[in-house]
Amino acid sequence: MEIWKILILFFCAFLGGLSIFLVKSDKSQLLKLILSFSGAYLFAITVLHLIPEAYSGPDHDEIGIFILIGFLLQIFLEQFSEGVEHGHIHKHAEGQIFPYGIMISLCLHAFLEGMPLAADQHNALIFGISLHHIPAAFALSSILMQNKLKRGGIIFYVAIFALMAPLGFCFSYGISNGSIGGIETYFNKMMGIVIGIFLHISTTILFESSVDHKVSRRKMIAVLLGISIALIGFYTSGH
Repeated sequence: MEIWKILILFFCAFLGGLSIFLVKSDKSQLLKLILSFSGAYLFAITVLHLIPEAYSGPDHDEIGIFILIGFLLQIFLEQFSEGVEHGHIHKHAEGQIFPYGIMISLCLHAFLEGMPLAADQHNALIFGISLHHIPAAFALSSILMQNKLKRGGIIFYVAIFALMAPLGFCFSYGISNGSIGGIETYFNKMMGIVIGIFLHISTTILFESSVDHKVSRRKMIAVLLGISIALIGFYTSGH
């Protein structure tokens, strides 16, 4: 198992969450550009790598069903996460209790996102997922701060979130190598669910626009850069 992937996944999310103590505004343009770049990159990687690999494996006739399941699952999770995985930050009422729905759904989302890394032979996904978790962790920290959690509590819950993607990677690695017995035959179907989640997340990021439905020049550059890097990796990997 590649330990460097686990470290990148953890520290990108963890440091992204801790940056709430350094950034005074919750509308950081840099985070928005990172989100646009990672959304475009994830979409391109899903189309170029994950979908072809899923359909080339066993039971490929059923993969489309599991992609739809993953897509619908993400819609369901967003009813509780309020779009935090997109980097959205919502104002909450004073004195609101701890946002358990947001925390649980966001952790499940991150766990599932880490799963395809076991089959990521060309290291195409690791950077997109890691960058995607930076604004998500920042948004989570902002919500926890609004709920009057102390600094230690915020760090604790951000660390839990940061651990989810590495745990998903380790779990799927065990499945794909047969060390978690009896369920390796379901690995391809589980990847179909993750593909559906990636398609929902990435397209939501890409199609979200400003009030006048126009994409800014900087966001367009970030999107094109994300897709371009994914294409470069696709053609240089020998696909």
